Amino acid sequence: MAEFADALTADHCAFIERQPMFFVATAAQGSRINLSPKGYDSFRILGPDRVAYLDLGGSGNETQAHLTADGRITLMFCAFDRPPLILRIYGQGKAVLPQDSVFAELYSQFPSLPGVRQVFDIAVQSVQTSCGWGVPEMALKGERDTLAKYHAQQDPQERLAKISSRTRSIDGLPLRVQSTIPAGQWPTEDA
Repeated sequence: MAEFADALTADHCAFIERQPMFFVATAAQGSRINLSPKGYDSFRILGPDRVAYLDLGGSGNETQAHLTADGRITLMFCAFDRPPLILRIYGQGKAVLPQDSVFAELYSQFPSLPGVRQVFDIAVQSVQTSCGWGVPEMALKGERDTLAKYHAQQDPQERLAKISSRTRSIDGLPLRVQSTIPAGQWPTEDA
């Protein structure tokens, strides 16, 4: 039986903090529904009615385009161990890019990972939990380090130049373009 709450409780937060991954779903009028898995240490609970996650560059930027067009976002956490549980956060989100005035404050909540594109800041509107009895039990082998390695080998200036030309999503929705690299992402003199 599904249960709803208006905000995150201490039990919700404890469950979320135990999960090694989560899923993000967004949609906008006339576009495909976007559903993405997320890993790494990239999710933060900022309060009972506010969460955020760190977004690394990938194959597309549909989440940003959908949030700009519509704002709706659903995050799902599910236990692959015991006890079974599924938790969904329904909210309104926005992309915060490195050039935005509030980026540094949000970014400071996360570890420095290569390839940072933006932080998604989400106002929690409701939280739903359900049984999760149909989710299989699985063991976590470990994080994949492929994405972090890929971004770490790139020159940040070349990466920025490459992505600055991506002004449209897969479905043609407009994107805000990253115009600077976050502090800590620039190569050191030793590199």
